[in-house]
Amino acid sequence: MKTSVISNFQGSSDAVRTLTLVSLLGTGQPGIAKFSTFQTRAQSSIKEHARELQQVIDVVPQHMFILEPDFSASFENRSAREYFGPLKASSPQQRIAEYTHPDDLEGVVSAFENALASGLPFEALARLRNKDGEYRWFLQNMHPVRDEQGQIIRWCGARTDVHDQKEPQESSSAENLALREEIDRVSIFEEIVGTSPALKAALDRIAKVAPTDSTVLITGETGTGKELVARAIHKRSSRASRPFISVNCAAIPKDLIASELFGHEKGAFTGALQRRIGRFEQAEGGTIFLDEIGELPAETQVALLRVLQEREFERVGGTCSIRANVRVITATHRDLPADISEGSFRSDLFYRINVFPVEMPPLRERAEDIRLLVEYFIDRYASKMGKKIQRIQRRTMDRLQSYPWPGNIRELQNVIERSMIICDSDEFSVDASWLSQEVRTTRPLTDELVAQEKEMIEAALAETRGRVSGPLGAAAKLRMPASTLDSKIKSLKIDKRRFQVA
Repeated sequence: MKTSVISNFQGSSDAVRTLTLVSLLGTGQPGIAKFSTFQTRAQSSIKEHARELQQVIDVVPQHMFILEPDFSASFENRSAREYFGPLKASSPQQRIAEYTHPDDLEGVVSAFENALASGLPFEALARLRNKDGEYRWFLQNMHPVRDEQGQIIRWCGARTDVHDQKEPQESSSAENLALREEIDRVSIFEEIVGTSPALKAALDRIAKVAPTDSTVLITGETGTGKELVARAIHKRSSRASRPFISVNCAAIPKDLIASELFGHEKGAFTGALQRRIGRFEQAEGGTIFLDEIGELPAETQVALLRVLQEREFERVGGTCSIRANVRVITATHRDLPADISEGSFRSDLFYRINVFPVEMPPLRERAEDIRLLVEYFIDRYASKMGKKIQRIQRRTMDRLQSYPWPGNIRELQNVIERSMIICDSDEFSVDASWLSQEVRTTRPLTDELVAQEKEMIEAALAETRGRVSGPLGAAAKLRMPASTLDSKIKSLKIDKRRFQVA
C-alpha cells in the first residue's frame, strides 16, 4: 500500500499515521510486527469508509463521475452506470461521440477541448443517449482537482437531468416550426404576391442572398412584410431545418433586452431565480431575426457587435463565453444612418448588419399588385368563413387601387378581413368610410401647403440640429411619431444632415 493512496481517504487519523509509518519503514524492518494490528485496523477502516462513501454517492440522483487528466473515465456512480451501462474500454473521444447527440457533439467536444487546454471548470448542455438508445437533456459540470503543486490529477464531474425543463422548450420549438411550415405552405407569399418591377427587384436580391450565410438588413415601412422576408430567407438557406427565432426589439423593455437575447445566470439581477437560456442559444445552428434593430439600447448594441465579430457571447451575470453558430437577419423602418449621426446607433454595428441590404417597397409603389393581393385575401378569408364570393364590386376595386395604404399590406389584409366578416352576398365590397377619412388625410397637398409643411419641418430640424427622435427631437416638437416625420422628410426630399452642426 502506498502513502498517496491512503491520503485520498478520510479514515481515522491514527490509522492513517500508522500506515504512513509502515509505508516509510518497509515490511522488512525490525518491529514491524507491533504495527501489524494497526495496519489491519487501518485497512478495515479505509474499506468501511470507502463503502460508506460509495453508498452515499450511489443514492445521489445526479450522475457523478471521475475522469483522469486526459478525460478517460475511471469512476461513475450508480445513476450514471444505470443510464449508460457499464464503462467501456474506449478513448474519451469515442465515448463522447458514442453518447452525445450529433447536433450537440460539436459544442460538447469544444467545451472539453477548451477545458483540457485551459484547466478551467466548464459546463455543457447536451442530449446524451442512454443504453436503450433514447436521448435526454443533461447539464454537465466539470471541475479540476489539483495536487499541492497545482497540477491537475483528475476531473470531478456531475450531470443533472434537465430534460423535463428543456424538453417543453424543444417541443414548443418543434411545434412552432411545424406551425410555421404549415403557415408557410398557406401564406409564405401573401405579402410578396405581385409582378411589379419594384417587388421583382427585391425578390431577386432575396433569392441571391438566401443560400448564403451572410448577414442581411431588411428595410422598409411598417407593414411591408419584413419578417416574412426573413422567414423566406431562412427557409431557402442551408439552416432551414434548424430554428428560426424572431425577436421584436421594440417590444421588450430596454433593461430586459440583454437577458432576452443572451440569457442570464441565476442571481444575475433581482428576480433572476434560475438560469435562463437566451434567444441566441435557442437559435443555435439556425437563424435569429432581430426586428426593429434600431430600438436596441447602447449597451446591447455592444454585446450584439461582439456576437457578429467574434461569434460568441456571455449570459448576463455569467463569465463563460458561449459560441454562437447563428445567422443574423435584422430589420428596421428607421433611418439608421440618421440615427448614427444623432448618436443613438453605433456606426460599427451598422456596417456589421448592413452586409446585404434588402429594401421592401411600400404598397403605394406597387399599385399594379393590389388587385392580385385583394383576390388572394378574399379567397383566403372566404375559405375560412365558409363564404363564396363570385365577383368584386367595381367601385370597391377602384377605391382600393387609388388608396395610398399608409399601413401597407398589413392594412390591406385587415380591411379585406373586416369586409368579409360583414359581407352577406356573393359580391365583395368595402365600406367607403373605412378608407375615405384616411384618403382625406393623406391626399396630395397643394403646392402651397407642401411648401408650408416643408418649411415647418426644416425649422424644427434646424432648432434640434437635425435630431428627429427622442424627447428633444424634431418629432417631439412637431407632436408626431418619429416614423411619420421620417416618412415626411423622405417624401419631401429634405436633407436633414445639413442641419447637423458639429
